[in-house]
Amino acid sequence: MRRTLFCLMLLLFALPAAPQDEKPQYVGPTNEKAQKTYKEGKDYLKRRDYAAALDSFKKADKQDGGHCRACQEEMKKYGPELRDWKAAETASEEIISEGGSDKDKAIAHFDYGITLMEEGNEKHKEEIYARAHDELAKAIAVTPDFPQAIFWDGRALGMMKQDDAAKAQFQLFLRDAKPDDARRKRAQRYIDDPDLVRARMAPAFSVTTIDGQHISLDDLTGKVVLIDFWATWCGPCREALPHIHEIAKKFQGQPLVILSVSLDSDDQKWRDFVAKDGMVWLNCRDGYFKGPVATLDGVDAIPHTFTIDSDGVLQEEHIGDASLEGKLKKLIARANESHGQ
Repeated sequence: MRRTLFCLMLLLFALPAAPQDEKPQYVGPTNEKAQKTYKEGKDYLKRRDYAAALDSFKKADKQDGGHCRACQEEMKKYGPELRDWKAAETASEEIISEGGSDKDKAIAHFDYGITLMEEGNEKHKEEIYARAHDELAKAIAVTPDFPQAIFWDGRALGMMKQDDAAKAQFQLFLRDAKPDDARRKRAQRYIDDPDLVRARMAPAFSVTTIDGQHISLDDLTGKVVLIDFWATWCGPCREALPHIHEIAKKFQGQPLVILSVSLDSDDQKWRDFVAKDGMVWLNCRDGYFKGPVATLDGVDAIPHTFTIDSDGVLQEEHIGDASLEGKLKKLIARANESHGQ
């Protein structure tokens, strides 16, 4: 099950890790009835009946008096996926009410802010973005050295069209973020053009290609980008590769970058295949569906392509082989016009 189909890319494409070393293991409910209900929820997950699972976790949390942290974590995860915003908000509010260390409090407010950002993206309500800003501001107040929260607070302010305040947060993020943070260039772009905050920007990721190049999506500004998720073990992917070859040949010399992201776990097998097949465009390997790029993009089926315009704005998403040439031709023409290629 996917958290998003890129329709809410304003939020989910770059969901940062909270400031913690590793994800803690939360205990289940203490109430006997709640324990049974929680187990039912886990069983539903195994059967991929996510709606029934969420209902069970909600019920178990209620049976446990609103103190089942494991239930709340599941509600936070599956509530947004199923657009049950009440469940997600309830879980966040209960976690915040439990208190804890300053780091725990900061993470709780940060997570709630992220949930509200996603809800705001779906409902298009400024009031929800304002609530997201409040939660992110609380996270920053508790832990000032929290670049992820500062970045997302800039986004919340930008969605509220408070561009000067948003720029100030992005400047603060640039001051505090690590030099290799892929969001640094994105933050600078938001400062230069605040309207991009409100666009469906594609993920601010960075990769190391098969030949050792280190590139980020924002390095490719001015060029149309076609991202192709595939794997050597995927029959439909191999069948679609001649189509990618055709696109590479047809648009050679044009402002188009093709990036094939492999989900192979076997590095050598992937490298051998790329060489044998003559995949002369950019290639990187992300691992089996849980790599950082696939996770950011919500990929759980391949072949899977994303078309991104020369400003970094998502244009189209396709699962399976698809006719892409017409859209690419238009985007390339626009890139030539607007970026002076």
